[in-house]
Amino acid sequence: MAGVSAVRRLPVVKDLTLVTAGAMTANVAGYLLQLLASRWLGVSGYSGFASLLAVQMLCAVPALALQNVVAREVVRGAPVHAARALTLRCAGLVAAAALLLIPAVALGLKVSVIASAGALCSAPMLVVLAGEQGIQQGRSKFRELATVLGGAAVLRVLPAVVVLACGSGTAPTLWAAAAGTTLAAVIARKVSDAAVPVRTSGVPGPGTADRPTPRADNEDSVALGGDATDSVTPGGDAHGMATGTVAADGVVPGTVAAAAVSAVGGGWGASSGVGWGLGVAAVFRAVQVQAALTALSQADLLIARMVLDENDAGRYALGAIATKIAFWLPQAVGVVLYPRMAQPQHSARAMRSALAVLVGIGGVTVAGAAIAAPLAPLFAGRDYAPIEGLLWLFALEGALLAVLQAALLSAIATDRTAPAAITWIGLGAGVAAMLTCAHSVLSLIVVATATAAATTLVIIGVAWRAARDGADRPSPVPDLGAGGT
Repeated sequence: MAGVSAVRRLPVVKDLTLVTAGAMTANVAGYLLQLLASRWLGVSGYSGFASLLAVQMLCAVPALALQNVVAREVVRGAPVHAARALTLRCAGLVAAAALLLIPAVALGLKVSVIASAGALCSAPMLVVLAGEQGIQQGRSKFRELATVLGGAAVLRVLPAVVVLACGSGTAPTLWAAAAGTTLAAVIARKVSDAAVPVRTSGVPGPGTADRPTPRADNEDSVALGGDATDSVTPGGDAHGMATGTVAADGVVPGTVAAAAVSAVGGGWGASSGVGWGLGVAAVFRAVQVQAALTALSQADLLIARMVLDENDAGRYALGAIATKIAFWLPQAVGVVLYPRMAQPQHSARAMRSALAVLVGIGGVTVAGAAIAAPLAPLFAGRDYAPIEGLLWLFALEGALLAVLQAALLSAIATDRTAPAAITWIGLGAGVAAMLTCAHSVLSLIVVATATAAATTLVIIGVAWRAARDGADRPSPVPDLGAGGT
């Protein structure tokens, strides 16, 4: 049996390796852009650039939610043309909202209207790109998804780096990145179409081209331990967080909805294709938790422009890179444990395991940030030396946000989105404290970290209690085993 388990493990291990490579390419490209911008734009110039990247991250929330919905419904049998129609509707709504936000962002962040427009114009193209990634994810086309993840990041970052190297400022750099994102969206569609011929009409039935093809003998099981029953059957998404949209700062925030649908809904072809949830309302519902978490993770960077001078705001923006690294580094934990979280009878144990692993990784990350802190001025310049001793605190904020994300994933896995409201309340209290009490880099990061810590503790308590209560009640979700199969 051990030999059979090892054989079945290989296909998804291969897929996971491919997508992780694509995600890492996206992350490295995004951080490289920020590092080069911090050096070439200078402390004051980088402050505005980083703030606009944070705005892009917020505008990418609808894209992340859309990918969740598209991947989930493609797994259930929805046709590709319906998914793309929803993508275009969402892109149109995001474009209209971005147009209205341009002057407000320019005024609030004290940047030019042209720079604000350059940052916001990429938002609808991120939605289009997310739709194609959702199609690839739902069809289990992970090789193509990995290619798009890495390729989109390169296409976005390369033009921006070239423009920066030529001595241009924030606005031309953001417009160059937007052009690269547009090209990436076009190529992503071609990659999707080349992978599997697309039906242009009719309702797909079992085995049609619009439905992903299952692997024989459930061979996409990933053993989490020595027992063949302790495994993850990803169905539409074996990679969760690692397969997310390439966000504005190069980070790959993820999607896990398709994994839950496949794991608890009977795998491929669980529906006949009738009653797809491909509506804008479904995307709005999916936005709730993602928006709350994203807003909490970006708020301090935006407020830095309001309460700090140009130089300190730029230093804070560089320190925030450590926050992002600590936040996105342990994403595989959610990927592996999410199918267990989707089963009420295993949710509490899975959440406990996730929190334990994340706390351990977070501790190592914070220690690493403290040890490596003296290297920061060598890479970014001596102007950033004042924050050298604070990098561990930035990393601590990111580690806390990673733990918060795991708790929120547990709530999503069992269809409980109420914790999002608690996150919004924590965000409101934190923003108020930042605006009134933070007047230096140190005070701002202390308030931001305290906000993340308090919110995380409350959410963990709520999610833990709900998970334990769910384990005691009869569940309509079949017991697929401790690992999700």
